[in-house]
Amino acid sequence: MTVNIKASLVQPGKSSTYLVLGDLYTLLAEGKDTNGEYGLVEALMQPQSAAPLHNHDDADEAHYILEGEIEYQLDEETITATAGTFINIPRGKWHSFKNIGSIPTKLLMWATPAGGEQFFAEVGHRVNLPLNEEERSLLGVVNPADFEKVLVIASKYIKFPTS
Repeated sequence: MTVNIKASLVQPGKSSTYLVLGDLYTLLAEGKDTNGEYGLVEALMQPQSAAPLHNHDDADEAHYILEGEIEYQLDEETITATAGTFINIPRGKWHSFKNIGSIPTKLLMWATPAGGEQFFAEVGHRVNLPLNEEERSLLGVVNPADFEKVLVIASKYIKFPTS
């Protein structure tokens, strides 16, 4: 079966970017662009920002660190990833990650099949790059109402450990 997927080009600042709990997530490839094969997101995580322990039953995930330093928990193993590190996270593997550096960390996050990238669109506030002064002031700021929204919507995309 031949699938006709058009090639795509994403110029800097021309993708959908979302502010989520003080971090920026840019959707570089969405399922609608890849025939559902994968999603690709560029994340800019502020210092001390973190994703809690979770897993994905229905998607494999991979991260490539472009800038900064991130601590990963992969099941029982803790690793520190710096620029140039690639991490493959198979579906069902428990993982968390945190920017442990003093500067923002930039990474690429792939998920296959696509779908998980829509989490950021659902929970975030759309912003345009470059950020204006008001938007820049929100980097690193976690609004409690937004945190609650993330927790409610997250269950559609990820599984958290049960106590």
